[in-house]
Amino acid sequence: MSAATTNDYALQPDEGAGVVASVASALPDEPLTTIQSTNSWGLFDFQEIWAHRELLYFLTWRDLKVRYKQTLLGVLWIVMQPLLMTLIFTVVLGKLARVPTGGVPYALIAFVGLIAWMFISNGIFGCSTSMVANANLITKIYFPRVLVPVSFIGTRILDLFMSLIILAVFLLIYRFGLHAHIQIGWSLAGLPLIILLATLFTLSLGILLAALNVKYRDISMALPVLIQLWMFLSPVVYPASIIPPQWQRLYSLNPVVGLIEGFRGTLLGTGFNKFAIAVSTVTTLVLIFVAAIVFNRVEKKFADVI
Repeated sequence: MSAATTNDYALQPDEGAGVVASVASALPDEPLTTIQSTNSWGLFDFQEIWAHRELLYFLTWRDLKVRYKQTLLGVLWIVMQPLLMTLIFTVVLGKLARVPTGGVPYALIAFVGLIAWMFISNGIFGCSTSMVANANLITKIYFPRVLVPVSFIGTRILDLFMSLIILAVFLLIYRFGLHAHIQIGWSLAGLPLIILLATLFTLSLGILLAALNVKYRDISMALPVLIQLWMFLSPVVYPASIIPPQWQRLYSLNPVVGLIEGFRGTLLGTGFNKFAIAVSTVTTLVLIFVAAIVFNRVEKKFADVI
């Protein structure tokens, strides 16, 4: 076809604008079909989550592969951070400041507190940013969005178990090699319950922040600072027993106190603060309810806002 013939069939600028305007006017104001969860006010739709369990597995496996791809030490990085921090705090607080620990080696007090805190703090921050980090996936297909933060917690649970294996080695060395005063007994039976409580607390708070962070990105900016302050307000590198008795109840209103002291109580036999654990349990239940309501209400807008 000649150039002259081609130009005969080309749309003039005015004609092109008219065609675009007519097509735009023919489009509906609202989408014809909206794919969303049917549970907008209650708790999460566990039946739907179970139906997508294979996707949860692949999301978790993907996160693990991305984290340790092209690393020389691999999973050893999981325990490197708490080990190095334990060494530093043992020198500063254990040897120089001589923080009282009730006869338990300070290194164990610090290491247990750090692995529990890192599980909670890293889980909260990772969950809060997980929706934004997976924007390319969220905007393309429909699936229960809550699977994104849940998959991140799955990787952190693996980190926790790896750290507990290293802790078990230390406990054996201190108990039978150094003959330290460590009460390892039936308290270990409560460890699964403490891990479950810490997981639910971390996940519920992380889901709530993830839903809010999609619209208000200030959360991801302020959260690292708040978590750092939260660490020193919690018994991470010191036992809660050093808090004066008249301040114990007020201090225990921090829900992390019951969780960290629960880890120490089960693993080191240092006893349990029942009031603090009760506060952690009630706080977790409230967070689960609030997180479910907020997340379900804003979930259908994620793809538009993110």
